[in-house]
Amino acid sequence: MKNKKLFLITIIFLLFQGTFLNANEDFNFDITELEITNDGNFFKGLKRGVASTNNGNLTITADTFEYDKITNILKANGNVLISDLIKDYLIQTEHIIYFKNDEEIVSKGESKAFIEKKYEIYSSDIKINRISNIIKSDKKTKIIDNNFTEYETDILDYSIEEKILKGKNISVLTNTNLKKEERDFYIFKDGIFNLQDKNFVASNTKIFLKKNAYDNSENDPRIYGNSSKKINNITEIKKAIFTSCKITDDCPPWSIKASNIIHDLDKNDIIYENPILRVYDFPVFYFPKFIHPDPSVERRSGFLQPQLNNSNILGSSLYIPYFHTLSKNKDITFKPTVFDSEIFMFQNEYRQVNENSNFIATFGLTKGYQTLNEPKNSIMNLFLKFTSQLKLDNFINSNLDLSIQKTTKDTFLKIFDTNLIDINENVKPSDQNKLKSEINLYLEHEDYNFDTGFIAYENLSGLNSDRYQYILPYYNFSRNIYQNNLFNFNFSSSGNNDLKETNKLKSLINNNLNIESVDFFTQLGLKNNLNIYFKNLNTVGKNVENFKSSPQVDLMSIIDLKSSFPLVKYSDETINTITPKISFRINPGDMNDASNEDRKLDVNNIFDINRLTLSDTFEDGKSLTLGLDYKKESLESINNYFEVKLAGVLRDLKQEGIPLNSSINQKTSNLFGSVTYALSEKFNLDYNFSVDNDLKTFEKNAIGVGFNFDNINTKFNFTEEDGKIGDTNVFENSTTINFNEDNFITFSTRRNRKINFTEYYDLVYEYKNDCLVAGIKYKKSYYQDRDLKPKEDLLLSVTFFPLSQYEQKIDESAYRGDRSIFNILD
Repeated sequence: MKNKKLFLITIIFLLFQGTFLNANEDFNFDITELEITNDGNFFKGLKRGVASTNNGNLTITADTFEYDKITNILKANGNVLISDLIKDYLIQTEHIIYFKNDEEIVSKGESKAFIEKKYEIYSSDIKINRISNIIKSDKKTKIIDNNFTEYETDILDYSIEEKILKGKNISVLTNTNLKKEERDFYIFKDGIFNLQDKNFVASNTKIFLKKNAYDNSENDPRIYGNSSKKINNITEIKKAIFTSCKITDDCPPWSIKASNIIHDLDKNDIIYENPILRVYDFPVFYFPKFIHPDPSVERRSGFLQPQLNNSNILGSSLYIPYFHTLSKNKDITFKPTVFDSEIFMFQNEYRQVNENSNFIATFGLTKGYQTLNEPKNSIMNLFLKFTSQLKLDNFINSNLDLSIQKTTKDTFLKIFDTNLIDINENVKPSDQNKLKSEINLYLEHEDYNFDTGFIAYENLSGLNSDRYQYILPYYNFSRNIYQNNLFNFNFSSSGNNDLKETNKLKSLINNNLNIESVDFFTQLGLKNNLNIYFKNLNTVGKNVENFKSSPQVDLMSIIDLKSSFPLVKYSDETINTITPKISFRINPGDMNDASNEDRKLDVNNIFDINRLTLSDTFEDGKSLTLGLDYKKESLESINNYFEVKLAGVLRDLKQEGIPLNSSINQKTSNLFGSVTYALSEKFNLDYNFSVDNDLKTFEKNAIGVGFNFDNINTKFNFTEEDGKIGDTNVFENSTTINFNEDNFITFSTRRNRKINFTEYYDLVYEYKNDCLVAGIKYKKSYYQDRDLKPKEDLLLSVTFFPLSQYEQKIDESAYRGDRSIFNILD
């Protein structure tokens, strides 16, 4: 009886003080409340505690424990936490069974495992073998590593020591910390993956690259293959198909099918072995091997978009450009064109971008071109531009620009026009009849602007002896010298030496002081401006009409007083505005003769102080410019309005020095006007006219009509000039028909009705979607210039995006390949 009381007292003591037992030297228990039954072979912990292996390498924390000493099986329930200090993993679950003899731990229900602070495993009913250090589960499992890569598998077989994952129906998602369009996604039927070095072997592979991999969010670039593997930096996909086209129920517009597709991460290349290019699943081209850079490469050597052309003058031709990188800031594009008429064109484009400068040059040689009067000869051309930011102290901007344009054949730009010559827009001559070479220095200060330089013009249609014009040098200076609440005072100065036609030289310095008032309003609502302009002109010339050989100094001025009276009326649906305008200007001095200059006015520029765009003189005499603007606007739509403008000029005397075709040299000028009617987004009408001062004879009619329906956009322009205004009668049309979102056709033509002659036809058909652009362009021109005959050109081009896509960028980031194609493969 005493022994039983002693045993009971011992149990009560343990209940209050905690229990520390060693069972067969397999487990140590630190438990608040413990029951021992079955002759000391069964332990039951009723309150939360810790069970640990004898060596302390493994600890199990739970709400309750059951331990069978005979079978050496430990059960833990409720908020179970398993920590292995040696293997460095932590497991959270609700129920486990630890088969100590077999060193196997089995969880029941949802479980989480945290391994080496690198990998997180989310699964159910997992099994951990502490001998083989393998975690298994036949339930769907998710693994996330510390590089934001997420793995999902239907079954789990993971080696803790080797970091090897085996699974079935595995999906991998990269960059889970980024937006959806910036992630790569992979699907494998089954495979073995090394989570540490990212090597793997897998079957039935589908790789979906991030949607913006090629800077086009409309694309769905992807690779499908029968199997795949990665060893170090080489990934190989067998019997694979690649396309970048959007995923639809139909076959993609284009794809490349290959026996192997290899991604070489060291070279950032994607290599296709025995590839076949397929267009809408139809094989069109076979290559023994094909290579293109992966999306991490911004610039990479390779072929660009080819083009097939046909011309009735030059014959059929094939254009195959090749882009080659020289360094991180230098590259060159070789642009050979081969004609079936034995003409060979070798154009090249060199580009260099430095921190503060940019250089681009197009240069080439054309051999084999022959005219009726000349044997076959060689044509050379050079077009270049250099820009540099000097970053001079005390200047906001300081830029130095240099450009050179040169060709050895006058009609080169017309014969091999932009359809056949791929010339960068930055260096391409703006005029096919004139070349311009220039050096310019531009300085922007907080108080003034200044630029100076030299210009050389070459008139390609002029005689060899008189074709050059030199501006040596020129300068322009401007400064706001004073301003207050009433007036602004601006000073500008410009000058140049102009040598042309071998021996005609004129030099001038033009100084201007402009005093311009701010808008001031009367109590009645009149808006007024008073502006005074002074000009000091210094000239000297040789063999130039109106320029004397001795220096001449002229002082001139003009005063301009403007006033308008805007009246506004609101209704429930419209805003109606009518604005009478008047401008009185007087020139107390004389005007240089500009009667033969070509100057045409309309209602949009007739109130400008320099409406004749003459830099060396002011408009002569006294004049009164009258105008009236009316506009009716819809409150519901900005595209629905009606506008009429009228203007004319009155003078006290006829002025012989004003350009004749402007009509404002007369006492009563032509009446200028315009009518604009925008019915909606679908229809608009523009009409500009000029009526002789007899108000009976229309000397100008310019009508533009535009229609924009669901799939048709067309615009007609008719221009007719007669009398003193000009001698023109031209009809133009441009029409675009969109058959659907992928197909459209554009037609444009221009006809000179004065001589009953069609100048050109342009017809373009283009098929375009997110990954394929195919175009046909037909161009027919009828004009003739020396050895250039009327011609017909047919151009065919196909772009498989992104295989032949190239974009030149000018900042330094363009030369860094820091984007990844397959993050999981990196």
